[in-house]
Amino acid sequence: MPADSSPGFAGETSARGAGTRRRSAADHPTRASATSAVEVRRSARRSRTVSAYREGDRTIVLIPARMSEAEEQRWVSVMLDKLAAQENKRILGDSELAERAERLAAQYFDGRARPVSVRWVTNQNTRWGSCTPAEGSIRLSHRLQGMPEYVVDYVLVHELAHLLVPGHGPRFWRLLDAYPRTERARGYLEGVVAADRLPHLPAARGE
Repeated sequence: MPADSSPGFAGETSARGAGTRRRSAADHPTRASATSAVEVRRSARRSRTVSAYREGDRTIVLIPARMSEAEEQRWVSVMLDKLAAQENKRILGDSELAERAERLAAQYFDGRARPVSVRWVTNQNTRWGSCTPAEGSIRLSHRLQGMPEYVVDYVLVHELAHLLVPGHGPRFWRLLDAYPRTERARGYLEGVVAADRLPHLPAARGE
């Protein structure tokens, strides 16, 4: 894949102060890139803790049932920030990357795409990922490490699709339509490439 082209969990946080409330990304516009929807679940069993995790394209936030609307909004923002920070710092090892690829293959391709090996490589500076269908091998550029998980997942899905369709014809892109964050991930990667191409101004003296 040219360079120009399991859920996270935020743990529990103490909150002083049972139902389900669904919120769209519009309720949290600054975090729309992290998730397409936020679902708040109130629980009478919770008294002082708040937790959050990703579930597909949603973020689930668990809060105490007695929490006020204002407190709910504040804690949703806090937990979205915590999730985003964790995802940006998390770096998968080769074994975790392979396990992730297997889950994505099962989710989006009914297990038909079966890679033999999936690993990080450091010699791909002009491609985000590559695939050798004859060998069943997938390689991802180390430059993806630290990027949002949905971006890494997109590149994995892209390369998994190549195990079924080698080229980039209409059938290939129809396969990729199954991944709901394709356009968002492509936009993110295009932004990274564009930023790399910006001229770098010389540092001022003393910096």
